[in-house]
Amino acid sequence: VQLQASGGGSAQAGDSLRLSCEVTGLRIGNYGMGWFRRAPGKERELVASIGRGGSPLYRDFAKGRFTISRDSAKSTVYLQMNSLKIEDTAVYYCKWVRNGDVYWGQGTLVTVSS
Repeated sequence: VQLQASGGGSAQAGDSLRLSCEVTGLRIGNYGMGWFRRAPGKERELVASIGRGGSPLYRDFAKGRFTISRDSAKSTVYLQMNSLKIEDTAVYYCKWVRNGDVYWGQGTLVTVSS
């Protein structure tokens, strides 16, 4: 099983980026998936997650700006990030939990400048 994250890059404050995380090797089905991030000098933190029923959960800093979605047919989870802020600069990781097994993507760097 591999998780391939992509979509990161450089952006200016106020811009949008969409991150993708494709799972290969197994179908994601309706298993829970999430996006985390690690900013420079900080610990990794949850950004958003989507549960088996499809209900999303967002950290306060992501509410109203970020949207997590899942395309089970493509085994891909997305994170649409709008109104980016400088403090969103971080390496973003996707996480997939399947029957107690935890899988992480390699991370994709998002750099937001003024």
